[in-house]
Amino acid sequence: MRTKARIRGHWRALSPLPPPGRLRTLSLATLANTVGAGLWVAGAALYLTRAVGLSPTEVGLGLTVAGLVGLTASVPLGGLADRRDPRTLRAVLQVAQAVVAAAYLLVGSFPVFLLVATLDALLISGNLAVRAALIAAVGGPEGRVHAFATLRAVANLGVALGAGLAGFALVADTAWAYRLLVLGNVATYLVSAALIMRLPSYPPARRPVRPRPGRALRDGAFLAVAGASAVLSLHWVALTLVLPLWVVTRTDAPPVTVSAVLLVNTLLTVLLAVRLSRGARHALPGAATMRRAGLVLAAGMLLWAATAAVPTTVAVGLLLVATVVYTLGDLWHAGAGAALAYDLAAPDAIGAYQGVDALLAGLARAAGPALLTWLILDGGPLGWLALAGLLAVTGLAVPPLTRRALANRADPPLRPASDQPISSST
Repeated sequence: MRTKARIRGHWRALSPLPPPGRLRTLSLATLANTVGAGLWVAGAALYLTRAVGLSPTEVGLGLTVAGLVGLTASVPLGGLADRRDPRTLRAVLQVAQAVVAAAYLLVGSFPVFLLVATLDALLISGNLAVRAALIAAVGGPEGRVHAFATLRAVANLGVALGAGLAGFALVADTAWAYRLLVLGNVATYLVSAALIMRLPSYPPARRPVRPRPGRALRDGAFLAVAGASAVLSLHWVALTLVLPLWVVTRTDAPPVTVSAVLLVNTLLTVLLAVRLSRGARHALPGAATMRRAGLVLAAGMLLWAATAAVPTTVAVGLLLVATVVYTLGDLWHAGAGAALAYDLAAPDAIGAYQGVDALLAGLARAAGPALLTWLILDGGPLGWLALAGLLAVTGLAVPPLTRRALANRADPPLRPASDQPISSST
């Protein structure tokens, strides 16, 4: 019995899933959703090229255009979550995404693909803002950053599981195998929606004045902080796009090192996301954590730059060490970004402000691939140095920007009646 209890204790310590309650329910919904995302991300390019017959250029162009158009949905749907129950709204959007995901089975030409991909991107972008509003409602003012970190850890686990399951279809390499990935993605959206509806409803907070449309887009102090966080989010493009190309073109490390780097990042995120979010629940500690994130991320960039000038064994070791450093900065940035985006938002417009935050991050990530491939792959180690300098300076700027935003905040803190501790039972 003691052995079983010890095993259960070790499992609870390692598992990103929280104890039973509302956050557990939301975590299971996120797990289902991200398993589907892993299935789709791993197989989308091959499905669209091998089963549908699109060219790689058409796929890349369509996804880029769709992604840029999709960003426009984050603010209006985030604002809608402030005026409606975010639980029901997110469930409805999950069902809509299931329908659009199924529509990929009907794609047979580039125009149809562009239409479906654009609808998909609009729903994804808007759903992220609604998700942020739902996290705030489930976690409450004191638990929303913890909830955000928990869901990030769960999401990484889900994507990894989905990508692993997609391997069976990739090995089969048939049109029907790829279609099964599409159907799997559809099913996980529906499972996620059903789990979300097990949460209680969260009616919007009542205020005596009508909300001002577009207020979040006119809040210059908030935009400055969110913009700084968006600049720091370029590190994700560096990890997922630039570093793999750097490894195979500028270092002596074998290409399989790229998989090891991504695996290390995923595992550390699952294990450490919640732990590293504990010191940044509110704006001022979040700003200090963001400053630390910028400096640590800059150190990671410098270590990656050094891999071009060392032998194979050293390059592999340095890539992995740099990834550990990078992941710490990544997790501090994520937790601090959530704290700032929530705490600096107008209390009655959480969703709209999260939509603006997501919009700025999306714009940075849209510009990132072209900017960073030119800067680093053409510029070499000096490009990494320039990126490190940008991340460090941006991180250092966040605390004064945050103090300015707090000084300019006109709305008094408001605790909606629907806020409940994250440990409440379902």
